[in-house]
Amino acid sequence: MEKSDTLHDAILRETTDRLHGLLGAEMEAITVERVVLGLFFTGVKLSNGHGGICFTPIKSIPEAVCCPSSAKAMPDSGRMKGEKVTSLFDNMLAGNSLRKTIGIAALNALSSAYWATQPKVGYEIRTGVDVLDNIDLPEDANVAVVGALIPFVKVLKKRGKPFSILELDPRTLKQDEMPYFVPPEKAAEKLPLADLLVITGTTLINDTLAGLLQLKKPGARIIVVGPTASMLPDAFFKRGVSVLGGITVTDPDRVLDVISEGGSGYHFFGKGAERTAIEATPEALRGGL
Repeated sequence: MEKSDTLHDAILRETTDRLHGLLGAEMEAITVERVVLGLFFTGVKLSNGHGGICFTPIKSIPEAVCCPSSAKAMPDSGRMKGEKVTSLFDNMLAGNSLRKTIGIAALNALSSAYWATQPKVGYEIRTGVDVLDNIDLPEDANVAVVGALIPFVKVLKKRGKPFSILELDPRTLKQDEMPYFVPPEKAAEKLPLADLLVITGTTLINDTLAGLLQLKKPGARIIVVGPTASMLPDAFFKRGVSVLGGITVTDPDRVLDVISEGGSGYHFFGKGAERTAIEATPEALRGGL
């Protein structure tokens, strides 16, 4: 597998290597049954019956301009069914947004397959839990949000305390949310002050997650949320993340059908996919895995 020097790719590479070490020859035998690149999410179903999804980063795909460039970005379109899942991971680190998205969805599917039969070491998984609905907000905690996580932003606005929203595209924020907006270049000023840091899982796609985690305040509670972050958590916990708020795909074909028709999470939560909370044990947070 191609090695990348970027911090972000290190998380994906470590997770892939971890799965390979856990599954061994079983991973080599798994193939791709179905791939769907939807408007909001990308989904993968594997030959073992498990599925996973990832946010589709439409705004950051320079190839989505014309047919020749799009064809160059996805030369394997129409030929992925039957390929080894490991080939998706090889392509995931090639620096192409579409291939990275498909690879992450496959990582999530393979993680789900592992959890179905193997014990969890260093963490527990709770199903039917929306992490954003269960965040403990101390009265005077300094809070920073990376990404336009609108449901949680609404909670913070009602709380009536100062907070920060770091977002690449301020157009995703409402007018009354703009006073909380912080441009990405100010991250090094704001994130080290945060007692609670909530980060969208899409930072796994745009090469920013590991760098953001390096800015964290010692002892800060860090939560990474979104269907994109639904994989083995070891590499995240190693970097100080305490909770992943992702999903488990329970009916891959149904979910992939929905996203192929432009569906979003509101169309499949509770109908083919369940929210999950993956929480580190104290030993994992101390690097004891």
